[in-house]
Amino acid sequence: MKNKTLNAALIWKQLEDDLVPRLRLNLVERAVYYHLLRHSRLEGKLQLRFSIQWLTRGIRLSAAPARQAVRTLVDKGALRLVERTRAGHVVDVLLPEEIRSQSPDGPVPSCLARRPRAAGIEEADFLLTKPRRAAIHARERGLCFYCLTELTPRTRCLDHVVPLARRGKNSYRNLVSSCTECNTQKGETAADDFLRSLCRRRRITSAELAGRLRALDALAAGELRPDLLSSPPQADAGARKPSRPWKRFPVWRESFPRKAR
Repeated sequence: MKNKTLNAALIWKQLEDDLVPRLRLNLVERAVYYHLLRHSRLEGKLQLRFSIQWLTRGIRLSAAPARQAVRTLVDKGALRLVERTRAGHVVDVLLPEEIRSQSPDGPVPSCLARRPRAAGIEEADFLLTKPRRAAIHARERGLCFYCLTELTPRTRCLDHVVPLARRGKNSYRNLVSSCTECNTQKGETAADDFLRSLCRRRRITSAELAGRLRALDALAAGELRPDLLSSPPQADAGARKPSRPWKRFPVWRESFPRKAR
């Protein structure tokens, strides 16, 4: 179905004067939104099917920031994700007047249920304290998020899905429990590309790859929220080393005669 003829000048004014400051869009998000709007609503199409490769060629950016911008635009309501497959994304590109403001009392995203404890979880730094780090490990149920190997307190670490060098944050949406091998090999590689490389190297199966990609989308959408109440505070501390015995038993130090010089 074709949409009605749009006033491009009016839309541009709404973008610059209202939408950008209201949603606090950065330069990458603006470039992605403009490009998708240009090839959808301004051409009379309500939906757009595209791949990340097509998008990066159009806006002259690498895949990781472009992919993150798409996810952010979905979270902010500028895009409505209809389908995601290996062939690409299908989205509804909303006009500025169709995008509602994000407010605490505003509408909840379609696939998420509002939770009473989630008021401050989006702004929380999950690298800041041991209970929060332990909550991320507990969410993965003792498995590496990428290769699904079983982890122990000595072999696990936290990995940023979007690296800090690429403006990744310490939020629960961007931190996963990982084995040290995956953490080292992934580096600044995009998470979905790294998962596909694990499948090519037969570290995970095709079915596991599909499940990991779904989990990656769920993580970005905020559906994999850690449970801060049930996570043990010492979960990621390992076994505590005993204190120095001579401090508890000072007599040990006096029971041996000093060697004569």
